[in-house]
Amino acid sequence: MSQPREIAPGATYLLTRRVLRRHFLLRPDVAINQLLIYALAVSARRFGVEVHALCAMSTHLHLIVTDVQGVLPRFLQFFHRLVALGTKVLRKWEGPVWDHEATSVVRLATPAAVVEKMAYVLANPVAAGLVRHAREWPGVKVDVGELGRGALHARRPSAYLDPENPQWVEDATLPLALPPGIEQESAEGFRQQVAAELERQEAQARAEVERRGLRVLGAERVSKVSPYDRAKSSEGLRERNPTFAVGHEQGEAWRTAAAAVRAFRASYRAALGRWCVGVRSVIFPAGTWWMRTFHGASVTDVALAV
Repeated sequence: MSQPREIAPGATYLLTRRVLRRHFLLRPDVAINQLLIYALAVSARRFGVEVHALCAMSTHLHLIVTDVQGVLPRFLQFFHRLVALGTKVLRKWEGPVWDHEATSVVRLATPAAVVEKMAYVLANPVAAGLVRHAREWPGVKVDVGELGRGALHARRPSAYLDPENPQWVEDATLPLALPPGIEQESAEGFRQQVAAELERQEAQARAEVERRGLRVLGAERVSKVSPYDRAKSSEGLRERNPTFAVGHEQGEAWRTAAAAVRAFRASYRAALGRWCVGVRSVIFPAGTWWMRTFHGASVTDVALAV
């Protein structure tokens, strides 16, 4: 049984979803890039989600978003379904597209975590030994200079989507928003922070590739890989599925975030226990989503103090 998760309006997250058995179904090409941008633009607008950064790898997706309205599960369900159905048509793929594991949802609890995870997302192709610099990746991505001021555009894909259905607009635009707490007057400083962290992570990744005696594949060869092949590199079992991140050397912030998670889970379990014995007047803690949405449970508007 999975742990209860607080869904708080205004929270910022690192989201990761993996393709089934590490197939290269999202290998970058014009059609897949178009599908991903369009699906994300339509989904983000529908659910009021702000997108800050993204990188679409051949075997997985990374997003950094802010869930303004507290509807993250709805957004993920809609977006991932749209991508899966479009991918099945484009790749003539039978069966599931996504890994059976749930989406990794990591709440970014501090500005330091936002900077570090944003650089991590952008550096992913370098860490995988596919290109030497993040800007060379041919898949859907965001460059540092676009953070908080760029936009991605895509026309409606011909695959799967009905042009007569008004919800599928002909042209979709995905604006790239600044994370909460970053004002326009400090945006350039924020971009410089991410750029410096990205440079550090890229250098570290290149050094690791060289240490292992590997060769960088390069953007051209990446684009020619069969989408039906699978990644052959070893990948450790994903035993840890973190709930939050605070960044390096943020001990006090980590203790505060961990205490908040423990308090929410304890309060949720206590309320659920009473609900299960028939007490329908019980009030669940702020951030309870499933019980409120599907069972009409009462939820307090006051966040727990820790």
